Order: sequence, then structure tokens, then C-alpha cells
Amino acid sequence: MTRTTPPRPVDVTTLFPELGALRRTTTRLHPRPGAPTARDSSVGGPLLWPADEPWPVCTVAHKRSSGFRYAEVLREREILREAWQRDPRSGPTAEDREELIGFKRGRHAPHLTDTDPIPLLAVAQLYRRDVPGLPDTGEGDLLQVFWCGFERHGETRHEPLVHLRWRRSGDVTAPLSEQPSPEVVGRKELVPSPCVLHPEEVVEYPWFEELDPALQDRIAAWDGPDDEGDTYVSDLSTAPGWKVGGYIAWNLTGPARLTCSTCGTELTPLLTAAATEWDSSTTSWIPYEDEPDHHTRAASTPTHVSPGRGRLTITICPRDPRHPHRLVGQ
Repeated sequence: MTRTTPPRPVDVTTLFPELGALRRTTTRLHPRPGAPTARDSSVGGPLLWPADEPWPVCTVAHKRSSGFRYAEVLREREILREAWQRDPRSGPTAEDREELIGFKRGRHAPHLTDTDPIPLLAVAQLYRRDVPGLPDTGEGDLLQVFWCGFERHGETRHEPLVHLRWRRSGDVTAPLSEQPSPEVVGRKELVPSPCVLHPEEVVEYPWFEELDPALQDRIAAWDGPDDEGDTYVSDLSTAPGWKVGGYIAWNLTGPARLTCSTCGTELTPLLTAAATEWDSSTTSWIPYEDEPDHHTRAASTPTHVSPGRGRLTITICPRDPRHPHRLVGQ
């Protein structure tokens, strides 16, 4: 099923013509639970990976013996999904709850040292044929995204570690049949559930605080005396959910200058992974096809992923994608 975002409540460029020069196209990915194959674009699905190519691993030193068993994270979701489908009012049975109570954080992999290599989690793969906004880097038609199951990286030691791999899908003639996975993950919310994608291009505008101050004042005045661009932020600027390209929603930290550490070029958003497809402030972005069931359990959280503080944007250098990427958590 396709996904169709309703038209915006107002044409913001009619109200503020200078925004027309700032419009960007983003591709909303609309992940929804399903059974993707390695030949599909997906979140949390199997990757088209050569059988003779080493799987990416994390070698950064950090605690990796304690957390949640990866297999139990998947089993817990399976139990709950089947239970709520079976009985939407009462959910899990006593037998279900007895099994669920055993799925606890613990030191489940005591044999792992802080430097043992552990497989990265397969987060997403995007074929350019499906995602028109995917940049043409010259590195191939397929982007594969990984991250570590522990947010123990970066200067703060509380950041994710993301690995990007571009490849030419036609070169993979003998794909891997069973992809590696870590024994333990630090947070359940780093494990994506398999989702098929329904890409859709929409138009975005810059985050409110990125606009010229005079324009901010005009938008705030249009919104009303007690608002500061709330309608613009919620309904007119940046789309919620998983997306490729577009603008960054700087709701937690405010805008920051992002430049390539190698060449100084301004970085651009590549992929945004988000905990929710919509929330109470962004219901105008709910696709027509999801509207009848948008109040049902987990309707807005199909991937079960919540990286960092809930939304993670991977930015890359448009001049050379081989330059280091940078992560923005909001």
C-alpha cells in the first residue's frame, strides 16, 4: 500500500514568499511492519550482503557483556504482537507474561571483553530505484546502514556508532544467507523490527530557528501572540518520521553549524531515523492510509527504534561521501 501525506494546512509560500527559495524535497520512507527480502529497501530487514565479505563489527572499547539478549528482544516483540492481535483488549496471557518476565537485562555474555569485535546491527538498506532522494555518490545504487547495539561511543561515551556502506547491487551474485547479530545489546530500542518501506516525496522548509530573525517574527505574529512559530514547526516545516534528505528538526538543541571535518563543506542530511512516525503535535502529517488506525497500539512506532534522544540524523559531505559523516541527535 502506498502512503500519501495530506496537503499542508496552508501554502506557506503564499504567506511568506521568501520561503520558496528555501524549499527542499525529502523522501518520507514510511516504514511499516512486514517481511522484506534482501532485494527490497527496508528498515530492519535482511541486507544484500556478499557471502565472502566480512560483516562490519564494532571494535571500540566499551562494556559489551551486559544488556539484553538480542534473541529475547525479538521474541518479546513477537509475543506482544501476537497477543494484541489475538485479543486487542487484554493482550498477553498469563503464559505470555510468565515468559516475558524472564527477559531481563543482565550479564548475558560474560565471555566478551571490552574490545572483542561484535557484529553491528543492520538498520536499513535503501535502493536508489525506490528512494529518489538518495544522493548519487558514485559509490553504487544501494546504501546500507549499520550501528552498534551499544550507545557507548563518541566524546560523551553516550553516542551511537554508525557505519555506512554504499555498494552496487548488481555486483552481489552470491549473497549472505544468514546475517550476523550481536549476542547482547545495550538498549532494546536500538534493534529495528523488520519493516517494508513506502517512499513518498514531500516538500520541507527550514526549522523555525534557522530562518532570518525578521521572518521568524512575522511567522510568530501570524501564528498568534502566544506562539513562536508552533504551526510552522508542527505542520509546515519538517516532516516527522524516517526520511532521506530534507531539513533537520532542531527541537532540542537549536541549530548548529555542520561542516565537513575534512574539507569544510556544509554537511547535508542523508538519513533520519526517528522513534515515531507522528506524535500529538504532528498529526497533520499522518498519511491518509494510516488515518483509520492511527490510534491503535504501536501504529506510530513501527520500527521499535529510538536512537539516542529519539531522533538521529546522519549527515554527509555532499562534496565527497567518503569524508567522515556526522551524527545529530534530537
